[in-house]
Amino acid sequence: MYRTNTCGELRMADAGKTVTLSGWVQRVRKLGGMTFIDLRDRYGITQIVTNNEIDGALNEAANHLGREYVAQVTGTVQERTAKNPNMPTGDIEIIADSIKVLNPSEVPPFTIEDDTDGGDELRMKYRYLDIRRAAVRKNLELRHRMTMEVRRYLDGLGFLEIETPMLVGSTPEGARDFVVPSRMNQGQFYALPQSPQTLKQLLMVAGIDRYFQIVKCFRDEDLRADRQPEFTQIDCEMSFIHQDDIINTFEGMAKHLFKEIRGIELTEPFQRMTWADAMKYYGSDKPDLRFGMEFVELMDTMKGHGFGVFDNAAYIGGINAKGAAHYTRKQLDQLTEFVKRSQIGAKGLVYARVGEDGTVKSSVDKFYDQDALQALRKKMNAEPGDLILIMSGDDAMKTRKQLCELRLEMGRQLGLRDKNKFACLWVVDFPMFEWSDEEQRLMAMHHPFTNPKAEDIPMLDSDPAAVRADAYDMVINGVEVGGGSIRIHDSKLQAKMFEILGFTPEKAQEQFGFLMNAFKYGAPPHGGLAYGLDRWVSLFAGLDSIRDCIAFPKNNSGRDVMLDAPAALDQKQLDELALAIVKPEKKEA
Repeated sequence: MYRTNTCGELRMADAGKTVTLSGWVQRVRKLGGMTFIDLRDRYGITQIVTNNEIDGALNEAANHLGREYVAQVTGTVQERTAKNPNMPTGDIEIIADSIKVLNPSEVPPFTIEDDTDGGDELRMKYRYLDIRRAAVRKNLELRHRMTMEVRRYLDGLGFLEIETPMLVGSTPEGARDFVVPSRMNQGQFYALPQSPQTLKQLLMVAGIDRYFQIVKCFRDEDLRADRQPEFTQIDCEMSFIHQDDIINTFEGMAKHLFKEIRGIELTEPFQRMTWADAMKYYGSDKPDLRFGMEFVELMDTMKGHGFGVFDNAAYIGGINAKGAAHYTRKQLDQLTEFVKRSQIGAKGLVYARVGEDGTVKSSVDKFYDQDALQALRKKMNAEPGDLILIMSGDDAMKTRKQLCELRLEMGRQLGLRDKNKFACLWVVDFPMFEWSDEEQRLMAMHHPFTNPKAEDIPMLDSDPAAVRADAYDMVINGVEVGGGSIRIHDSKLQAKMFEILGFTPEKAQEQFGFLMNAFKYGAPPHGGLAYGLDRWVSLFAGLDSIRDCIAFPKNNSGRDVMLDAPAALDQKQLDELALAIVKPEKKEA
């Protein structure tokens, strides 16, 4: 046999036993006439010892081992003289009787250590080596534990795990599809699913009642830290429910995961906040509630004092950074430059410090006397030592989003975004539609199958932009970890929705006829939610990016640098698919 034990298993109770271990050589150290080998596998590291005085040939063989060699060691477990309290196996070592090289290794391109010397792109190119590092492997183990707990929780509530197809029809609403050409149906294309949305609704029509699936989804969109072109959803749907039933069920799942995975027991109901309030007080539909700094509108307080920037603004808002009056002029200038950067795009920043004596000093003192600044202090509920930061603009929504970025940055600088603290929230009552400048029409904010709130249905004819949706997102620490809605189950209402979205009856029938036809055969009231598994794992692991909780992720350009994908097809494949590649014209300089 290759091994009797793993490299993380042996303890003092095993002293005196003869064992065989197999794994990778982490490092080799020579000390006098002795050689120490750290042998590593998925389960841990065990120290192996050879002694030149006892067996010179064996000691020589140990000295010729290289990093990442695959080796088999047989020997006797004994208590270590110099114990290592930082290792689970740190009380013991193996006195080797034999060492066999199962496979040599070239010198790896980076060190297989927690603090590696490899950059992101290099580690992604050799991802199979990167996964040997405990830091990455632990994330994959965490992901496994979470999926097992999800299945256990949902199975206990009577959900059925059902697979849906990976090759589906293209849907124009939402993000761009990844498309797959069909050889047998030349000139026609499948799409990879952005989500199993319509299919899980059909399962409700089919009477499944409670469905879930841990499923791969695909979106051809620009990438960032919390996005990948392929990602994994915990996709769920239920019949004969209202919004509260969905929220209570999946809040229960969240609490179950916190308890079983993180050992945190959450007993209080999660806070609920309307989308309108989230945007008004935080400038985001996924506010981070680990800290305060809610927006305060200052139109009445700051207008009419001769400061043109404020007098001509459509919105003026401020945040109170508690205890930050110590910020230097240099730090405040850096904050001003931060909000002016292209991704934020603000024109500037006004600040006001509250001194220990209660007086207020501002960057626009010449326009505001102390009475006006004290009115500002009162409106902001600011105390001595606080720093008030104010932004304004021509567009209220845009300015609030800019102020949101400033709030998050201040939270970061003041150490208020603790990764071991969790603030859970439901954002509810989203708008049904949003205006698209590119399309010059209303678009579904979530998707066209979302049910309008019952009291807003009459406005579908008179003022559709004002209609709210039975939609909800779960937000934790400023990250949207899941979202869903109550679905339309009435074919007439669904047809009305397509009409508002600019679909002709013929176009709606062509693209979604299968769903609308199914509704004619007794669709139950239903709704659901999808959690982002990658985001949940990265949240629990304390990661800034979802990449390190995915076994083989893509880089920021959507490329798999290990497999060198995407790649060109050879001409034979193109001919079989009746495809021709049209090279884009080069733009003139």
